[in-house]
Amino acid sequence: MKVKGFLKDVGGASRVTKARLKAFEAASPVPETVDPIGEVAKEWHPGTLDLVVTDIRPASPTAKTVRFEKVGGGKLPPFYAGQFVSLVFELDGHMLCRPYSISSAPFEARKDPGFIEITVRRSKGDGLICDYINDQLKVGDTLKGSMGLGQFYFEPLRDAHHILALAGGVGITPFASMAKEIKNGTMDAELTILYGSVNSNDIILKDTLDALECDRVHVVHVLSGDEPDWQGEKGFLTAELIKKYSKEDTSYFICGPQVMYRFLREEIKKLDVPARRVRFEVFGQAKDITAFEGFPVEKKDDVYTLTVLRGIHADEIPARANESLVVACERAGIVLLTDCRSGECGFCRTKVLKGEFYVCPENDGRRAADRDFDYVHACATYPLSDMTIKIPIV
Repeated sequence: MKVKGFLKDVGGASRVTKARLKAFEAASPVPETVDPIGEVAKEWHPGTLDLVVTDIRPASPTAKTVRFEKVGGGKLPPFYAGQFVSLVFELDGHMLCRPYSISSAPFEARKDPGFIEITVRRSKGDGLICDYINDQLKVGDTLKGSMGLGQFYFEPLRDAHHILALAGGVGITPFASMAKEIKNGTMDAELTILYGSVNSNDIILKDTLDALECDRVHVVHVLSGDEPDWQGEKGFLTAELIKKYSKEDTSYFICGPQVMYRFLREEIKKLDVPARRVRFEVFGQAKDITAFEGFPVEKKDDVYTLTVLRGIHADEIPARANESLVVACERAGIVLLTDCRSGECGFCRTKVLKGEFYVCPENDGRRAADRDFDYVHACATYPLSDMTIKIPIV
């Protein structure tokens, strides 16, 4: 910056004002109807999208990969490898919102037509939408969705060039996206994936991962099941195994089931890794909230009355102590949309007007001010008494 002198610099504002007025006088009286900045913003941040299913194929004996394109074709908005899409399902008159990591790569979304893919494993009896996707969703179905969500992605200013991905089960999906982007040359990083599975015949996206092996992408399968003929790594993702595949400077990205997170938090501690080098993907709502410290187990089977205010309208619905406020609303057909369902994003931020509640300690992403003024993220909050909450009108 050139310093012209105290008086000239102080008087700069008036000179700019005069220049603007001259520009206004010289401008055409015909309004400019094209807004190039606005068009770019709309393309990159379109809000809710209408998505159509264009392909469904097996990803393993227990999982399927679903491809979505934008209704009407065209490019999809950009995202980082590792981010997720939030999809809205309408089942029996209820709107249910669920997040899924994108297993395709960002460069594939920018084609014309662009696409994204999610890979979903059939549940073991506790996943309504997972089973719906695997058993009932079909080509031609349309859903509303928002994409480019979440903080689980590689940032070269923060992360080491070498990423050691620790994956379990369907937690492989964000790393499949990263591997595709790296092999395509549109992500400058080196990726080693330690992928834990139970059996060799049910490794999700195995063929895809095999095809992605290259000088900068390496996949190491680790089986915990009893297979005497397996020649690769066996057991769990222990500190010893993690150290074996680490480099001098490594960032650790972790995605998998909740039980794996608890195990790996302790294993990572043994390696004395700086906190800035460890990234955990959000894992959705707690499978068993009663297992967390501080939850009053004696109340786990209690059912309370939840009063839900939307503007001047009030509904009284039953709410179980062992299920989140979001689930209580969904059961009653009340729309309380979420994105991450993990207490992180704040999309389901809700005002508590009355009542006692418990917030899952591993999913408490509230700001300090929200804690002081009784705002909660409804996907991570559980009633411990009759409650009154106020939610947005959708």
